[in-house]
Amino acid sequence: MMNGDNDDVGGYLNPGTKRGSDELLAQTGAVSNGSVMSPAPNHADNNNDAKKVKLDTKNPGAPSRVIHIRNIPNEVTEAEIVHLGIPFGKVTNVLVLKGKNQAFLEMSDEVSATTMVNYFTNCTAQLRGRAVYVQFSNHKELKTDQTHSNANPSAQAALQAAQALVNQTDTQGGPNTVLRVIVEHMIYPVTLDVLYQIFSRVGKVLKIVTFTKNNTFQALIQYPDVVTAQAAKMTLDGQNIYNACCTLRIEYSKLSNLNVKYNNDKSRDYTNPNLPTGDPALDSALAIGGMPFTGMPLAGVTPTAAALGAAGIRLPGQPSPNCVLLVSNLNEEMVTPDALFTLFGVYGDVQRVKILFNKKDNALVQMSEPHQTQLAISHLDKMKTWGKQIRVTLSKHQTVQLPKEGQPDAGLTKDYSNSPLHRFKKPGSKNYQNIYPPSATLHLSNIPPTVDEEQIKDAFAHAGASVKAFKFFPKDRKMALIQLGSVEEAIAALIKMHNFQLSDSSHLRVSFSKSTI
Repeated sequence: MMNGDNDDVGGYLNPGTKRGSDELLAQTGAVSNGSVMSPAPNHADNNNDAKKVKLDTKNPGAPSRVIHIRNIPNEVTEAEIVHLGIPFGKVTNVLVLKGKNQAFLEMSDEVSATTMVNYFTNCTAQLRGRAVYVQFSNHKELKTDQTHSNANPSAQAALQAAQALVNQTDTQGGPNTVLRVIVEHMIYPVTLDVLYQIFSRVGKVLKIVTFTKNNTFQALIQYPDVVTAQAAKMTLDGQNIYNACCTLRIEYSKLSNLNVKYNNDKSRDYTNPNLPTGDPALDSALAIGGMPFTGMPLAGVTPTAAALGAAGIRLPGQPSPNCVLLVSNLNEEMVTPDALFTLFGVYGDVQRVKILFNKKDNALVQMSEPHQTQLAISHLDKMKTWGKQIRVTLSKHQTVQLPKEGQPDAGLTKDYSNSPLHRFKKPGSKNYQNIYPPSATLHLSNIPPTVDEEQIKDAFAHAGASVKAFKFFPKDRKMALIQLGSVEEAIAALIKMHNFQLSDSSHLRVSFSKSTI
């Protein structure tokens, strides 16, 4: 067990240094590239290759510009240690002893170091979810031998990045609890919940506000303290949310606090889950069968959709991800489980659908993956369907219950787990690359050679659609585009015409297109 006031360092003291409360590692211990090494027989040269650390000692307990950090997780990097110090001043050196779960941070002056120690006396520092202990070191300086100063590239890189960061704050807001996040190259939709999942991996997120400015999706994200915001900026700036796209650009906001009035898909205050959504119809629906917008971390936004560069690790203790949607304000004369299966099936594999017995304009739709619920929310919420603007949100239910045997259900609940019509069964399915919001133009595929343009147009007209244009793909006559009178018409046509039998062996496949004719 480590004593609170012990600096436990592998390495070398200047000649004449007294050992006291400053007990070092066994004299044989050495540090190489920041990790502790124990010399083995016939490996005496380990000590020669080690990064030799010189520590000038002073009176214990007095302020020092060297800070001792204990109880660090094994996998912590030099950059993470450095970012603990950045908000308080210039960091001039860092040493991580991974085998001993300790680190040393040298600040440019005692004032910065004192500010940091005082701050973490009142508020516990955390690294990767573990509480770490910050105190003055008994050494007044942390020096590495000149010949070994570049022995640890990661330490050098962390210090250079820290200096660049300090210089950069001259052109934007200084270190702050609120970050401004811009998402570039947004090929896939990025939702508030996806941002929450990514940014809460660094620390507790208090509030998020999203908006579009200059045709770019942006967000303001508030953390409880400057240190966590700093960590998020260092860790996530320049990362891709999905493979080769949706790049995060992060800077400090000039705002120091976010004022959130509504908890909905655009803004969220995680410290106050009882805020209204700002939509009276949705607020009443949530009171019946939904869940408040508490911002459950969606641990399932995984590489099945595309590689999550910035957020590929699931943290322990996260709630299980929710795959059930509440769909409200439906046209109860038109809605059926099969219709919802087809429409929501454009954005994921629907497992079960239940239309609520006592409120038939509400339904529960269970998807197979949490990221599919996010795709459905971002593309179908507020879409006009059968004459009504439907609302789509996460449900408080984790699964859709099937009726017990003999229980009357009037065909309102249906299980689709074994359906042959799922679009995304194959891992990494190409269909993920062709997910688009509802549009007036539909993409048709699986057209047999015996069926011509007029037959297809007639079939859509019989389904109640007004066909404005039609075009076969020049290089592949199995595919075509058909343009209808409106987005609402196209939604209704997709529901009726997907899996429509065109010939004895061919069923039409229909999806929304990004193109127009």
